[in-house]
Amino acid sequence: MKTVIERFLDYVTFDTQSDELTRVTPSTPGQMTFALYLRGELEKIGLKDITLDEHGYLFATLPSNIEEKVPTIGFISHLDTSPDMTGKNVSPRIVEKYDGSPIVLDKENDVVMLPTQFPELLDHISEDLIVTDGKTLLGADDKAGIAEILTAIDYLMHHPEIKHGTVRVGFNPDEEIGEGAHKFDVEKFGCEWAYTMDGGEIGELEYENFNAAGAKITFKGRNVHPGYAKNKMVNAIRLANEFVNLLPANEVPEATEGYEGFYHLISFQGTVEEASISYIIRDHDRAKFEDRKKKVTELVAQMNRKLGSEIVTLTMNDQYYNMREKIEPVMHIIDTAFEAMKQVGVKPEVKAIRGGTDGAQLSFKGLPCPNIFAGGLNFHGRFEFVPIQSMEKATSVIVKIIELVATKK
Repeated sequence: MKTVIERFLDYVTFDTQSDELTRVTPSTPGQMTFALYLRGELEKIGLKDITLDEHGYLFATLPSNIEEKVPTIGFISHLDTSPDMTGKNVSPRIVEKYDGSPIVLDKENDVVMLPTQFPELLDHISEDLIVTDGKTLLGADDKAGIAEILTAIDYLMHHPEIKHGTVRVGFNPDEEIGEGAHKFDVEKFGCEWAYTMDGGEIGELEYENFNAAGAKITFKGRNVHPGYAKNKMVNAIRLANEFVNLLPANEVPEATEGYEGFYHLISFQGTVEEASISYIIRDHDRAKFEDRKKKVTELVAQMNRKLGSEIVTLTMNDQYYNMREKIEPVMHIIDTAFEAMKQVGVKPEVKAIRGGTDGAQLSFKGLPCPNIFAGGLNFHGRFEFVPIQSMEKATSVIVKIIELVATKK
């Protein structure tokens, strides 16, 4: 049996960044390369009903080893890594028995991970941390989850004395660009419920997430020679700046936490002739979420009234919703995960996700799918790291959940 760490260090060598501009699924060829590799691993482990479709969705089955009929459950992780930073030529190293001091990632370029900037490091003193070389992200989001699922299933194959029902595993592309669940065939997956292994810090158990929308506002300007521009020029860049300043300055990601929502400006492009800005809009409360979208719509109309023409246009679409309304009717699936964590020595931390997972969309497609920690921290950048002990505990939690589902009435 390969250990969860051996698997993880193997998986991060695959470049699987997703790309929202390609408009295909999977959005990058590296994801399919990785899926083909994982299919080989599933075959070696001995799983059944292994399927990999043309879009990169990889499913497999661990058959039941008991006569009793118990629910079929699933575990899901995503193949891709974030487009925010390169995932090519990832070169991880292990900091053994971390002592609380700064970690030099890239001495040549003076890239140092400081506990004063990343205080979560101090929660893992004496543990073994897998870190980057300061030039790439690590890929614990979500290759840690994949490694944990496969290691847990492999463990069960080697330990038939542990009774379990039928378990499905699923690995999908393009979660990082919000499309991971779009072509996920819930009926084919065939589970009563599932868990995404896509959380962060050890103990996280999440069944609430943001309601999410994306908005793009375009400003049409009029460019003339600046020396003769009075009463003629309309500067689209200045209009875009004006719009940004109309939104509440304190309702942004860097000023909010917990259940507080925000407007997040993610791009700003333009010339005098035309400019565009893009936002993601987030709130856990559905009514507040709708109010946020309404405010953006009203500000666009307000600017057009002021300008006397329809030169500001808005395109806005919902991306996903808070899975809580789909999980609350089946809270026993949270109770099972909670109990499993306690039994393997992990303190459960039930919290709301300040983001979204594939599980949110899958829950609205008929597959209740809360999220469990995979152990990684500081995702999407060069300061990403994962404690080995957290990954080992996540693997144990998966095994224990499967065992509990088979033994509980």
